[in-house]
Amino acid sequence: MTILAFDWPDMPRDVRAISTTRGGGISLSPFDDGAQGGGLNLGAHVGDVAASVQHNRERLRALLPADPVWLAQVHGSDVLDAAQVDGVPQADASVTDSSGVVCAILTADCLPVLMCDVAGTVVGAAHAGWRGLAGGVLQNSVAAMQKKGAGEILAWLGPAIGPQQFEVGSEVVEAFVAGNPLAAAAFTSRPGIAGKYLADLYQLARLVLAGQGVLRVAGGTHCTLTERERFYSFRRDGQTGRMASLIWLEE
Repeated sequence: MTILAFDWPDMPRDVRAISTTRGGGISLSPFDDGAQGGGLNLGAHVGDVAASVQHNRERLRALLPADPVWLAQVHGSDVLDAAQVDGVPQADASVTDSSGVVCAILTADCLPVLMCDVAGTVVGAAHAGWRGLAGGVLQNSVAAMQKKGAGEILAWLGPAIGPQQFEVGSEVVEAFVAGNPLAAAAFTSRPGIAGKYLADLYQLARLVLAGQGVLRVAGGTHCTLTERERFYSFRRDGQTGRMASLIWLEE
């Protein structure tokens, strides 16, 4: 199984995190690894063979202290206490202050955001596509962590569609600028294509996090669409697999 190298230099000692790639599993096309090998698709809702997904999840489980707390992600802003989750509820983020509880997010272009406090006592994971970002999923995640006693919060931005590839309409620009005029800087108009813009999810997330006092933000260097042999991309391929970004407190 191929795990993404973490560029989160100030992650606290008691915090553990993993972000998977598409490589190192047994899923076949269109859920393969992009190089004619088995893919590590972890999404059970994308049309892959159920036994393949289960096998891939078992490979991942071998690296974790417990089963991940999977969510039915709906591009919303609800945040759950991962230690209290039963089944697979609809939500787009989870937090916990319990050791060994694994917060998990599935993505294939949307932005996974992993968070923890500097003391290493609270962690969280959020699914932040543009709808979730505009709808407050990061604000709600930070608030949920603070409710559990988190002090200064750190964040890591996982692999998402890059700023040169994410084309959106004017309604997306309006959704962000209405909440914060500074968000306009994260959009570049497409010359000759009226009403179309390139959106920088990483910049938008950093702007939202800064508004919540989260200024120490790492990651945000990949593009799921262009790095074909490393990441799944829904925008590029349509039917495709899902990667996972996971975080937990060491037991």
